[in-house]
Amino acid sequence: MSENEETVFFNVGRLRLEGRLWLASGPWATVITHPHPLYGGELDNPVVVALADAYQCLGYSTLRFNFRGVGASAGGYDDGRGERDDLRAAAAFLDAAGKTVTDLAGYSFGAWINLGLDPPPAGVSRLLLVAPPVAYLEFDGMVVPPSVALRVVAGDRDSFAPLDVLREQLPRWQPAAGLHVLSGADHFFHGGALDRLATLLETLLTAPAGP
Repeated sequence: MSENEETVFFNVGRLRLEGRLWLASGPWATVITHPHPLYGGELDNPVVVALADAYQCLGYSTLRFNFRGVGASAGGYDDGRGERDDLRAAAAFLDAAGKTVTDLAGYSFGAWINLGLDPPPAGVSRLLLVAPPVAYLEFDGMVVPPSVALRVVAGDRDSFAPLDVLREQLPRWQPAAGLHVLSGADHFFHGGALDRLATLLETLLTAPAGP
């Protein structure tokens, strides 16, 4: 857990979810979502932590949390439906803390959840998707409004997020979307790719958020 990051709990309906909150002095905030709950995805995933670190370095407040049924979060897996409610509740928690959620950042399953949130919370101006698993989950029909900047990061050795499929689907999500390819990286960012991902995130993200 990053320095000054604290464990928090917040409610979604009757469920209580576990999160890690880092509060910055500025107004901007991001919610970060983790990989698939049924395959070991959780808030301490290394890519999720790298996303949190990148945003924190830019002065954003961050909230990474466990979806329902993961870690100390109550409930059980809900095939994406309840998980999108979890995401909305996380954004509302930051809003109640006086922060404006400008960014939603997600890795793998988390990217699918974020992209499918229709509409995104008021104030969101950017979606950052890392390795959206287009070969594994259904992304058809997902559309990002033009007011929200869409940025996608994927490795060129990712069998879950193959570049040919991503390049085909990306304009359907949003014609202005940007794709950033990490050479030699697989879906899990093994073999030193995680450090290179962190470097890419430093150059890709800006503060404040914007197209």
